[in-house]
Amino acid sequence: MERIILNGITWGHSRGITPLLAVSQRYSELHPNVEIHWKKRTLQEFADFPIEELTKEYDLLIIDHPWVGCADATNCVLPLNEYLSDIYLRDQQENSVGLSHNSYNYNNKQWALAIDAATPAASYRKDLLNDVPQTWSDVLSLANEGKVAVPAIPIDLLMNFYTFCIAHGTEPFQSEEEVIDAATGILAIETMKELYSVVDEKMFSCNPIAVAELMSTTNDYVYCPFAYGYSNYARKGYAPHLLHYADVVTFNEKKLRTTIGGTGLSVSAFGKHKDVAVDFAAMVVSGECQSTMYVQHGGQPGHRSAWTDPTANHLTNYFFTQVLPVMENGYMRPRYNGYLHFQDHAGDPLQHCLLHDTDPQKALDAMNTIYEQSLAKQTAFTA
Repeated sequence: MERIILNGITWGHSRGITPLLAVSQRYSELHPNVEIHWKKRTLQEFADFPIEELTKEYDLLIIDHPWVGCADATNCVLPLNEYLSDIYLRDQQENSVGLSHNSYNYNNKQWALAIDAATPAASYRKDLLNDVPQTWSDVLSLANEGKVAVPAIPIDLLMNFYTFCIAHGTEPFQSEEEVIDAATGILAIETMKELYSVVDEKMFSCNPIAVAELMSTTNDYVYCPFAYGYSNYARKGYAPHLLHYADVVTFNEKKLRTTIGGTGLSVSAFGKHKDVAVDFAAMVVSGECQSTMYVQHGGQPGHRSAWTDPTANHLTNYFFTQVLPVMENGYMRPRYNGYLHFQDHAGDPLQHCLLHDTDPQKALDAMNTIYEQSLAKQTAFTA
């Protein structure tokens, strides 16, 4: 029997690597001639090296959904709708957590399966906080006491900028002339300044993992209003102190809409054993696996059956029950080929504005220039 080795690449947090190792081990037990090796990279390493280049080296790739426009333009991963049954894909659609499944469908092709689902949600230390904030005003009051942690690296600020544009009445990216109209954009930045001007300056070097680590290993911070959630920190034994998760607060009497994240599993178009890679992908993203082995080994599934499963919720102190409404209300980013240029750079002028209290209009002007560049990249590729 032919010995088959599949190589996969994922990100280096427990949520990203541990469940894949567990399911891959089981797959090899069921298929003794197959070995699946996983390499882990930091999120920054993913950003610094084009995923389309990685498809030449890896059979299985964990991706972010804004990349699917590039996948469609380059055909470097398989359109899985041509390899998986209609019944399987219908189950994925019907059991999507919010827009997770649709986020990997572009130009009517399914470029990845939603293996993981996430969106910014609130988290807090139940042992230290009696009254969980319910409104934006509550958040600001607690922040002024020095008890709030919030990620403020450029990418997270950009995701939250989208949230506050929507909170002020307009979704971004409605025009090819500007990211958002100036009036709404300035209001969004001014609202963000209310929070980021009073939190500890070290937050500007913290991503969501760093914030979760701070909150779960020290008693310095008791609440985070929005950060991409990690069910690991809601599990007993993962960190010294448990985090509990909750819905986001209201702003102008409406719940904030956060920007969905999560990851998808793609199959390289260049692999020697595409059929085996697709078979593994179908297994690990199936409802049965996602609601059992995947979640039990630290995963944060993309299949709804895990989010509503009593055992999964008991394991995570009801992380999934609490965050599901936030996922269902989530905003999906653009995915055109070229958008990633905007995402990689547009958070920098925003962070500078918030950190140094500069003119929001200047930040918007810089963001609009980067937006124009991203659209030009799309035009250049298709010309």
